[in-house]
Amino acid sequence: MGFLGAKSATPNLDGLSKESIIFERAYAQAPLTVVSHATILSGTYPQVHHASELGSFLAPGVPCVPEVLHKHGYRSGAFVGSILLDPRNGFAPGFERGFDLYDAGFQPVQPGESGPSFIRRSGAQVVARALTWLNRKPQSPFFLWVHLNDAHAPYASYDRGIPAVDAAMGKLISGLRSHKLYDDSIIVVTSDHGESLGAHGEDTHGIFLYEETIRVPLLVKLPQQQMAGKRVKGRVRLLDIAPTFLETAGIPVPSQMQGQSLLRITRSNPDADQAVYSRSDFSHEAFGWSGLESWRAGKYLYIRAPKPELYDLSTDPNATRDLSLSSKATLETLAAQLNSFDSRLDNAGKPGDTGLTSSEMQKLASLGYVGLQKANAGAATAALGTDPKETISIANRVLSAWLALEAGHVDGAIPMFRQALAGQANTYLAQYGLGVALAQQQHLAEATEHLHKAVELRPESGWAQYQMGVTLMKTGDFKTAAVHLEIASRRLPTLAAAHSALAQVYEKMGRK
Repeated sequence: MGFLGAKSATPNLDGLSKESIIFERAYAQAPLTVVSHATILSGTYPQVHHASELGSFLAPGVPCVPEVLHKHGYRSGAFVGSILLDPRNGFAPGFERGFDLYDAGFQPVQPGESGPSFIRRSGAQVVARALTWLNRKPQSPFFLWVHLNDAHAPYASYDRGIPAVDAAMGKLISGLRSHKLYDDSIIVVTSDHGESLGAHGEDTHGIFLYEETIRVPLLVKLPQQQMAGKRVKGRVRLLDIAPTFLETAGIPVPSQMQGQSLLRITRSNPDADQAVYSRSDFSHEAFGWSGLESWRAGKYLYIRAPKPELYDLSTDPNATRDLSLSSKATLETLAAQLNSFDSRLDNAGKPGDTGLTSSEMQKLASLGYVGLQKANAGAATAALGTDPKETISIANRVLSAWLALEAGHVDGAIPMFRQALAGQANTYLAQYGLGVALAQQQHLAEATEHLHKAVELRPESGWAQYQMGVTLMKTGDFKTAAVHLEIASRRLPTLAAAHSALAQVYEKMGRK
C-alpha cells in the first residue's frame, strides 16, 4: 500500500487515503476469508460467530451489520469475487442475512464431473455488477459490500493482483462520484487477511498468525471527508469496523458486538495500543493439528502453540527471533493475559452444537463408521497436539493440491494428495480432496474409501457427506447414499445440488 509507505502500486487507494482516516496498524482476527469476513460483518470474535472455512454456519444469534441497517431502512447489496463467500454453494452459510441482493452465483465442479469450475470473478467484473446495482438510483440509504479477490491465492502474480484491486476500487469510487453519492458516504477499505508468500515456511495463508497474514490495511472515509488525512498509529482490529458503521449511521450498537467504534479511538487516544487477539482453527479442523492463538500487547507478539513463541516486534518486526526461552517472565505475563481474555470470551459466547444428531450418528455407526466424534463447537485447545510449525510443508502440499483441483488439473492434484497422506493419514482435507479427485476420474471404489475416511474424521462436514452420497449414488448404492445426502442437505440447506441428488436417490429407491 502506497499510503502505508510502500513503493506505490495503489494510486486510487492512495488518493482515497488523503480523504480518509488512515489506520497504520490494523489487525485481522483470523487469517482466513470466511472467518475474517464474519468478524467484519458481525463485530464478534471467531469463537462467538462460529463461521469457518469448512462450512459452519454464521451463528444466528450474532448481530450482522446489513441486518441491523436493513431494519433501519437501508437497501443492502453484496457483490463477492470468490465462491468461498457464496452462501448458496454451502461455503458461507448465513452470510446472506440482511441483504436484499447477494450476488455470487458460482458453479463448482459437481461430483463425478471433470474440468475447471467457475469459482471466482475479477475485481473489474465484481465492481461492474455492483455499479449496475447502484445505477438504480436508490431512494433510501444503502449498504454495499464489494469483495475483491484478485490478490488472493491462487495468483499468477501477487504483484499484479494488488494493482488490479486498486484499479477496481478506482472504478467504484468514480461510480460513487458520478452518482453524487461519494461525499455523503462512509467508505471502509480493508483486507480480510494477508499472504505469507513463503514467510515462516507458509506458502499462502490460513495457518500462521504472524504479521504477514494478520496485519492489514484499513482506511475509513467519513461523510464530508471529516478528519481527512488523519493517521492513527495505535493498534486497531477488524472487529472494530461493524460498530463504526453503526455509530456513523446514528444507530445503537448491539450489545453483542465486541469491538469498539474506530471513531472513538481516533478522537480519544489515537496512538494508544489496544491488545489484539487473533486465532486460527484451520490447522485443527483441516489437518487435526493444534489450533493457534496470538496476543499482541505492547511491543510483543505472543503465540500460544504446543511450542509457544514470543517476539519483540519493535526490534524484530519479521518475528525471526523467538524470545520464549530467554524472556520467561514476559512470556508468562502475556500467557496470563491471554488466559484471562479467553475465560472472559468463553462466558460471552457459549458455542452452539455444530455436530450431528444422535440419530445421524447412529446411522453412520451402522454403516461401519468407527471412532466418530461429535464436533467441538468451540475451538480446539490451542496448545495441545501437533505444532503446525513442524508440519507446515504438509499444509502447503495439500493446499497446492486443492488449487490444482479447482483449476481442473486433476492428474496433478492426485499425487500431491497421496504424498501428503503418506506422512499424515488422518488429514481430513487431504482425504476429502483425494476422494473428490478420484470421483472426478470415475475411480468410484477408491474414491469412496477416501471419502469414508474423511467422514470418519469430520462427520459434521456437510461437504464430505455430500461428496460421499453422490459418489455412492453413482455406484448404485442408493440406500447408503440416502443417509449421507440426508445429512448433507441438513448441514448445507442452501446447496441445491444436495437436495437434487437426494431427490434422485429417493426416486431410485421408489420413494417418489
